[in-house]
Amino acid sequence: MMKLFGKVAVVTGAASGMGKAIAELFAEEGAKVIISDLNLENANKVVQGIEAKGGRAIAVAANVAVEEDVQRLIDSCVNEFGTVDILVNNAGIMDNFVPAGDLTDELWEKVFAVNTTGPMRTTRKVLPIFTEKKEGVIVNIASNGGLFGSRAGAAYTASKHAVIGFTKNVGFQYAKLGIRCNAIAPGAVKTNISASITEPNPFGVERASSGMGINPRLGESEEIAKVALFLASNESSFVNGTTIVADAGWTSY
Repeated sequence: MMKLFGKVAVVTGAASGMGKAIAELFAEEGAKVIISDLNLENANKVVQGIEAKGGRAIAVAANVAVEEDVQRLIDSCVNEFGTVDILVNNAGIMDNFVPAGDLTDELWEKVFAVNTTGPMRTTRKVLPIFTEKKEGVIVNIASNGGLFGSRAGAAYTASKHAVIGFTKNVGFQYAKLGIRCNAIAPGAVKTNISASITEPNPFGVERASSGMGINPRLGESEEIAKVALFLASNESSFVNGTTIVADAGWTSY
């Protein structure tokens, strides 16, 4: 039997990369999926691909940094499919490896708005739905950068550390209400998030690159999607408030 049969999932940043792979795999496993992204054209292409394989999905243009968009995103899901069962907070941006000494308020706030405040807002919106029916799953896409000190710049690093802390808090506090919240900390994965690296800071890049030589390999989006499926399904029923590292052993050195 399909692992997510009858479930309804919202995936942010789902028009490409890990979000796209997660949405496609969830649909294959029986979920109805909301493809949320800033890029509505590409989101619709993901929907078309899912529907071509017999799945169900709709695209919703949303910027998770905007409260009104988050409200509309979850409301659209409920209006279309009746509820929400799974939330995957995947949308994220990089920070050009800017170190603390060169960091501007604008960059800090921009990165936190997408990477940290966005997941908080989507989580806040779905929790009343989850608490009413005493079940629900949240999967946050964090990063190795949320566990270690210099996989990116200061803003990205701090934002992903915050996501992991938020994950632990939500997971424990809502556990007795049948709600689980976990995170995935991917290592280096082949995605288009590098498109948000427009003017890399030379000093920051040099420091952040120090450990790249020991990275066994790059990951594929589909590999992260399989971890997300595990966390979203009942197979992980006893897993809550924690972070699964998926990086081919990079951080085990």
